[in-house]
Amino acid sequence: MERVRLKIHGIVQGVGFRPFVHRLVKSSSLCGYIENTSSGVEMELEGERVRLERFIAELPEKAPKLAVIESVESVFSDELKGFDGFEIRTSKTEETRNTLISPDICICDDCLREMRDINDKRYRYPFINCTNCGPRFTIINDVPYDRAKTSMSAFPMCPDCDREYHDIENRRYHAQPDCCAECGPHVFYLDADGKAVKGDAIELARNEIKSGRIVCIKGLGGMHLACKCDGELIKELRRRKQRDEKPFAVMCRNAETAEKLCFVSADEKKVLEGFRRPIVLLKKRERNALSEISENGFVGVMLPYTPLHYLLFGDDINMLIMTSANLSDTPIMYKNAEALEKLHGIADGFLLHNRDIQTRCDDSLCWVLDKKEYFARRSRGYVPFPVSVDGISRGILACGAEQKASFCLSKGSYVFPSQHIGDLKNMETLENYSNQISHFQRLFDIKPEVIVCDMHPDYMSTEYASERSELENIPLVTVQHHHAHMASCMADNALDGEVIGLIWDGTGCGTDGTAWGGECLVGGYEGFERMGSIRPIPLIGGDRAVKESFRVAFALLKDSGCDVSGIENAEMLEKMLQSGLNCPLSSGMGRLFDGVAAILGIKTHCSYEGQGAVLLEAAASENVEEAFSYRFYGCPLCFDWREMIKELSESKAALSAKAAMFMNTLIDMAVSQCEYVREKTGLDRVVLSGGSFQNMYIMRRLPERLRQSGFKVYHHRRVSTNDEGLSLGQLMIANSTRHAR
Repeated sequence: MERVRLKIHGIVQGVGFRPFVHRLVKSSSLCGYIENTSSGVEMELEGERVRLERFIAELPEKAPKLAVIESVESVFSDELKGFDGFEIRTSKTEETRNTLISPDICICDDCLREMRDINDKRYRYPFINCTNCGPRFTIINDVPYDRAKTSMSAFPMCPDCDREYHDIENRRYHAQPDCCAECGPHVFYLDADGKAVKGDAIELARNEIKSGRIVCIKGLGGMHLACKCDGELIKELRRRKQRDEKPFAVMCRNAETAEKLCFVSADEKKVLEGFRRPIVLLKKRERNALSEISENGFVGVMLPYTPLHYLLFGDDINMLIMTSANLSDTPIMYKNAEALEKLHGIADGFLLHNRDIQTRCDDSLCWVLDKKEYFARRSRGYVPFPVSVDGISRGILACGAEQKASFCLSKGSYVFPSQHIGDLKNMETLENYSNQISHFQRLFDIKPEVIVCDMHPDYMSTEYASERSELENIPLVTVQHHHAHMASCMADNALDGEVIGLIWDGTGCGTDGTAWGGECLVGGYEGFERMGSIRPIPLIGGDRAVKESFRVAFALLKDSGCDVSGIENAEMLEKMLQSGLNCPLSSGMGRLFDGVAAILGIKTHCSYEGQGAVLLEAAASENVEEAFSYRFYGCPLCFDWREMIKELSESKAALSAKAAMFMNTLIDMAVSQCEYVREKTGLDRVVLSGGSFQNMYIMRRLPERLRQSGFKVYHHRRVSTNDEGLSLGQLMIANSTRHAR
């Protein structure tokens, strides 16, 4: 007989881990105790050595699906304490916290079945949950993850729920959100003026939606605006929400409904139906279908993930618009009073509830690439699960960029990327950003020793980092934007040493003071060299050129010796270009996409970032192999796009062919650039990062072309390829910087 003391780290709280351990202990004929701590789970067990060792081996093999065991520390002793049976002890709070927190999880099959059973006490109860499903991250105030430290502290359990909660054999044992209609939260329906409407709240909302009205629905991490997928109604929603053309997400009853609208591969279906339930970007079956919802070739589709969603769909609704309830460029709303005030005149009614959301968290958004999620937005269902990395030596706060802002905090071998924050362009988003940093620091007990930010001086994230660095006397590191992208993809794939980095995005401040964005870099966490780029494009009118992409088209055509007479305001643009006034140069790949989309007449005025590029991708034929001509010049090796632009502007081919040939040219160019760099350096590993690699036409072709040329290719898997993911790279670079400046 021996005793073993175990410390288990990972996601082991609120996921049915202790009941699982109880069953495993009984089947192993062991005795002892288990308790939640601020660091995870601790237990002591006594029994025969062979049984103890088998128990330890079976822990990760048989753990609940939501549990993630990161490490198991074991210390054996022959000093017995004489345990009798097995005890689950009260959680203890320690000075140092190292616990991980589960993301919010969609309703499980067992709870769904009970909710639909007329004889079950939770029949049609919209907050049904158990240890295998339900809210986690969005209701937590603090750790250990106990009811008293969640939004559920306001709802004392009734005797029936309390018995379940304390019954080790019950699925709801220590499920902190456990409740029923007798003791838990409730939903209610308010009209457009915020006045209570009597009746079944969910049926009232369903009837309003079926009657063609727009209803605000409170979910797990915030509010949605929901309505039927009716053309005129969608136009009205766009008018009210001031969202002219940007695509909406839809929620489908099930995967079969989605398959009628879109192509759904087996891998996409697996992600769509998985317990994390992101929005999956699926290719339309017909290019011009669902144009009111999405003007491009993809539709963002998600399935119901809360009991409330399933009740809302009932038996007669197949698909709804389900878009975040927020005003333009502001965070998603998550408080009842805020929604009633700010959505007045936008929503025709409000389906709300009285369980507070502690942390707002948008829906995650991804494609499926190489069988796994390829994120455009990593949020609900994934956050706050960390990214494991080696060699982090200190607590670091990485503050991200401006567009698609995010942050990362490190502790030990864990990096905690934040949920989607939004573009840091106003005080509301900055306040949310600051509050979330404080919340993460408290949850994971992190006190930053170093702060790192983008080198762009005008970003709000840079200002936040600088002010906090000075106020708290914390060393500050500034990092070049595209170096951070490269490092992020390296960390995402657990790479070290040096790599070739193809970094394509819209813009980022370069070390020479110009705007970069179509870069071929060489280096690692310690530093980089710019080995390739694209010919700089004059942005006539500065930032206006991002929205008014006809300005970029003019600059491209003019520099390529092409006719510019058909371009809007050509005479004015000519004068501005000749004077050089407010015409900064940019090597941004995103700007090249914008300009080509405008030349082809696809989009000359953009209402959201990247619109021209998205529509150009959608227009491209899948069956064109040809490319345009191009050259390189200089050092760094610069892609000269002038021949390509001239051929494109004079081509008589169909629009779909020209769009494809443009992207084929970029793919050819990228392979040639990497071959040049390999010849100079001997490096054969290529990482792909930046917002322009959200283009699936390129991502389904470029990696394969590079592999055919003998390269090992890596893209993002765990964080977003756009600016949301670069805070991970900032953190890794700061970690490698010995002397913070």
